[in-house]
Amino acid sequence: MKLATRKEIEEIKRLLLEHYPDSVTELHYRNLYELLVSVMLSAQCTDKRVNLITPALFKKYPDPATLAQADAEEVKEYIKTCSFFNNKAKNLVAMAKMVMEKYGGEIPLDEKELIKLPGVGQKTAHVVLIEYTGANLMAVDTHVFRVAHRLGLSDATTAKGTEEDLVRKFKTDLHRLHQAMVLFGRYICKAVNPECDRCFLTKYCKSKESFKAK
Repeated sequence: MKLATRKEIEEIKRLLLEHYPDSVTELHYRNLYELLVSVMLSAQCTDKRVNLITPALFKKYPDPATLAQADAEEVKEYIKTCSFFNNKAKNLVAMAKMVMEKYGGEIPLDEKELIKLPGVGQKTAHVVLIEYTGANLMAVDTHVFRVAHRLGLSDATTAKGTEEDLVRKFKTDLHRLHQAMVLFGRYICKAVNPECDRCFLTKYCKSKESFKAK
């Protein structure tokens, strides 16, 4: 697959920012705690599904203190329609306990500290920081990975490698570009039956193959 030229990269960046000037996550949250929990739940699960789950979950466990005291089996009942709910329930309780015990009940807004929390990897930390602080970071989910490869922005086989390519090539406005690529991939550049007839990046498309990270 042919990679995008420097000129093409600049034009792709410009068009993404132009079409998604104020893009934000579609997860529903009211504070940092709710954002972190929602992002943790969204791994391998749609934002739509997470938004159906969280109102009852947050009513029962409105903050890290209440979640830290929860029984993982009880948490499972609230998130059982979410993928990998067993592990997620355990990680949510463990995350809340560490927040209470190590960080005095305050979720850290530092990447190195965030990824120390159970169930929080680099991608989750980046999504939280992008959304909550506007940090100049990139996070690569299935949508971003697919879009990056279809547009020739990366030929890396992993999400981490793709993230490194996007950071190196875009450099600035990474938080806005991440959200733009998520929405573009979710609603236009879909894995199956991409809506090429209403795509504003058709001339830069290198392949309609549905790329997946290894």
